[in-house]
Amino acid sequence: MEIKRDFYLKKLIEAKEDNLIKIITGIRRCGKSYLLNNIFYNYLMANGVREDHIIKIALDDKKNSEFLDADKLDEYVRSKIVDNNLYYILLDEIQLVKDFEFVLNGFLRINNVDIYVTGSNSKFLSSDIITEFRGRGEEIKVYPLSFQEFMSVYKENELKGWSEYITYGGLPLVVLMNTDERKMKYLEEQRKNVYINDVIERNNLKENNELETLVQIISSSIGSLTNQKRLSDTFKSEMNLDISQNTIGQYLKFLEEAFIVEKANRYDVKGKKYINTPIKYYFSDIGIRNSFINFRQDEETHIMENIIFLELKRRGYNVDVGIVEDRGKDYYKQLEVDFIANKGNNRIYIQSAYSIPTKEKREQEERSLLKINDAFKKIIIVKDYIKRGRDEKGVITMNIFDFLLDEKSLEY
Repeated sequence: MEIKRDFYLKKLIEAKEDNLIKIITGIRRCGKSYLLNNIFYNYLMANGVREDHIIKIALDDKKNSEFLDADKLDEYVRSKIVDNNLYYILLDEIQLVKDFEFVLNGFLRINNVDIYVTGSNSKFLSSDIITEFRGRGEEIKVYPLSFQEFMSVYKENELKGWSEYITYGGLPLVVLMNTDERKMKYLEEQRKNVYINDVIERNNLKENNELETLVQIISSSIGSLTNQKRLSDTFKSEMNLDISQNTIGQYLKFLEEAFIVEKANRYDVKGKKYINTPIKYYFSDIGIRNSFINFRQDEETHIMENIIFLELKRRGYNVDVGIVEDRGKDYYKQLEVDFIANKGNNRIYIQSAYSIPTKEKREQEERSLLKINDAFKKIIIVKDYIKRGRDEKGVITMNIFDFLLDEKSLEY
C-alpha cells in the first residue's frame, strides 16, 4: 500500500528548475527517500521525462558503493549527461559521500540539470545546509505523516484513528504495521538504535544515559515551559545527577538538529519582543515521544497541543508561544496564548482546549485572546465534536478533526 505524500510532492514540483539544490530533510524514517525515489520519480516519468534523463542513485545501496568516492560519483553523473535537454539528478543519502558539497556545487555549474538530494539526520542537518551551499540550497523539510495523511490509509473512523495516531504517531512504516506489538517494538528499536545513536555519533559523545534521560524528562512534560536550569535541577532532585546547564543546553541543541524535538520561543504580544526563557519543546513524532516513556503516559491534552504545533509547522507557519498582559488597577497577570502562527504578513492566535464543557471554561480559554488588541484571527481548537463557528466577540471555534483534515481550515 502506498501512502500518498501529495503535500510534499507539490513542494518538489513547485521547486523544479529553480537553480537551487533541493535538500530533503527530516527525522529519520519519516519517508524522505520514498518521497524522492518513488513518488517524485514516478511523477517525472508520468509527465514525460525520459528515464535516461533521470540520474537516480541510492548511495546507501551496496551496489552503488563505488560512488561513495566523490570523483567517481562526479564522473558517473557527468557521463550520463549527453545532450542539452534537462536532466534530473536524484541522490539519496548524499552525506555518505566524502566532500559531497564540492560535487554538488560542481553540478550547479551544469546548465541543464536539476538537483535533488536527501541526507540522514546524523550527518546532514538543516544547520549544515547554510554553510555547505552558501545560499544555493533549498531545504524541504518532511515530517512524519500528518493526521490527514494517516487517515488516507486508515480504515476505521476518525475517533479510532485519533486514538491510534496519538499512541503510535505517524512514521510511515509504523502506520502500515497491523498489530500493537509490532508497532511498539519497532518504535522502541528506533529509539534505541537510531535516534539516540545518531545524536551520539554525530556529536562524538560518549555513550551514556544522560541524553536519553533528558529526552524522557522532556517527553513527560511536552507543552510545559522549561529552561536549562529547571532541567538541571530535575536531574539533581530526582536522579541525583549533577549535569551543568551548559551541557543540557548542548544536548537540547543536538536533539533539535536531529529533528527529534522542536522548540517554541515565547513572544510578548503587547511588548512585541521575544523572551529568552522559559521555552517549550515539542516532538516531531508522538510515537517516538511515547516510546521514550514506554507508552506509559496518555496526557491527551498535551499530545493534542503537540499535534497542533506540528501541523502548523508542516503548513509553513513560524510558531511561537505567546504571553499577553492582563493588567488592572489592583492586579497584574500574564496570560498564555498557546500558539502564535506567522506566515508572511498573516498571523493567527490559537488556543488548544481539549474540551469546553461550560461557559466558564470558554471564558477562561478566550481570556488571553480577547486581551490582544489587533485584527488578526483568533481561534480555539477543541477535541469536542462541535460545528465551526464565530462568537459575538470574534473568536472562532473548530474541532480538531476539522482543523487537521482540511488543509485550508485556517483560511476561512
